[in-house]
Amino acid sequence: MKKEGKPVDTKFEKLHQALLEAKEATEKKGPVLDFSDTQTAFASKTNEELRKAAWLFRLMNKRWLVEMGSKIGLTAVKLRLPFVDAIVKNTIFEQFCGGTTLLESVPTIEKLYAQNTVTVLDYGAEAKDTEEEFNKTMNETIRSIEFAYNHESVPVVSSKITGMARFGLLQQIQEGKPHTKETREEYDAVLKRLDSICHVASENGVSLFFDAEESWIQDTIDDLVVSMMRRYNKERFVVYNTFQMYRHDRLQFLMDSFAQAEKEGYKLGAKLVRGAYMDKERERAAEKGYPSPIHPDKKSTDDAYNMGIRFCVENYEKIALCNATHNTESCLLMAQLIHERGLPKNHPNLNFCQLLGMSDHLTFNLASAGYNTAKYVVYGAVKEVVPYLIRRAEENTAVTGDMSRELQLISDELKRRKLD
Repeated sequence: MKKEGKPVDTKFEKLHQALLEAKEATEKKGPVLDFSDTQTAFASKTNEELRKAAWLFRLMNKRWLVEMGSKIGLTAVKLRLPFVDAIVKNTIFEQFCGGTTLLESVPTIEKLYAQNTVTVLDYGAEAKDTEEEFNKTMNETIRSIEFAYNHESVPVVSSKITGMARFGLLQQIQEGKPHTKETREEYDAVLKRLDSICHVASENGVSLFFDAEESWIQDTIDDLVVSMMRRYNKERFVVYNTFQMYRHDRLQFLMDSFAQAEKEGYKLGAKLVRGAYMDKERERAAEKGYPSPIHPDKKSTDDAYNMGIRFCVENYEKIALCNATHNTESCLLMAQLIHERGLPKNHPNLNFCQLLGMSDHLTFNLASAGYNTAKYVVYGAVKEVVPYLIRRAEENTAVTGDMSRELQLISDELKRRKLD
């Protein structure tokens, strides 16, 4: 609608220049953390677990195998072919998911907490289609929140709005199509679901992350999340929106969101990510003939992301930030900013997060140094989380034929232990 392609104003240009100058100043100072410390990163893994992880990442390094496995695996799970669930569960699921149920996820959550790392809990449902499925996701999310209330190790629950709302409905609203009687009732049901989970979170002292999704439904998602922030973020940071910084308009949108929160008297919860739909976004833009919403190159994305980190840290008393990244530079930058400003490493508004099964060198070295760190722990039946697992496999496929970062780090630790 109105947010795409918004012109850059003079105020934004000045802030952009100030952030660039601050970036240069920070880069002249040395790092305050050693993310190459694999001993700390993999301290909780036994030799057998480390070898199994190395075997799995070697498989994922083969692009042809991942591409073939993604297609066959998704079909096999949907068809409920014998033994497929067990194979998935004992390999890639075990690496990247907490369990099929909340109870089954407890050992993973407790193991993380023993390493000074909390859990962001996520029921892995997405892209649902029916009212029955939407209500199931809502009820499971409420169960997650109630579980979090009883576990100090789980301060946050995460959710996708497409698990509780029809994709087509969100798109129709963004395109400005008028409501029919049926779509108005459908939209009201979506609001009730979101309000229900936010109310339970607010009452139980738990926070909620709402994931970002495709750009052609994101404006609708933003409006829904802001409506929940207005209601529940008056006293504390209950609801967080997610900003995909690979979009060229998101740094401006982050600042606009903060200005809006200040003006209307609620608190802004901001989870920053680079983004998860780059190829899909570019392909759709080319197909439909509109400018791509994605930055033209990685450097532009990195600059926007890091400037977003700076902006949030500079306003840390009024913005609760979750720096949800696997990028070493962005983690180091935030740690440096905290260090330079003399802020408490464990300030509740300054948080780091990585996905379970990835970037342990970031998570556990940050945790060991005293920073607030979390792992994003997805749980659910194998058939529910297969799309999530496919994305993780694709992320860990080596494009150039070299080792992926994860495999390199695991190999380094195997050598340190004299196991390789």
